[in-house]
Amino acid sequence: MARGKAEAIIAFPDGLIIAQARVIADFAAKLRIPAVSGWAEFADAGNLMTYGPDLRESWRHVSVYVDKILRGAKPADLPVELPTKLELVINMRTAKALGLTLPPSLLARADRIIE
Repeated sequence: MARGKAEAIIAFPDGLIIAQARVIADFAAKLRIPAVSGWAEFADAGNLMTYGPDLRESWRHVSVYVDKILRGAKPADLPVELPTKLELVINMRTAKALGLTLPPSLLARADRIIE
């Protein structure tokens, strides 16, 4: 990435990426480039920002499915549902460290800002 002069990192949100979120944040800071993903934990680990499903809300919704299955519903009969609550999390410490000025309109839309 350094040789190719990458300007940003976009990390797909999955278990492997989140497990390495701190390593990615350190790497991105070393290269002085922003890193973004889709789960809030990524920004909590020091990366610039995330936009995606609220995992806490998603896990609460999973319990509804578990209850239905335990009551006899067939998993194949249950509908596939998309997350209903998305969140934008911005890490301002990282933005400042990278020398980025984020537009006020973006900051106003954030669900959470890490100072």
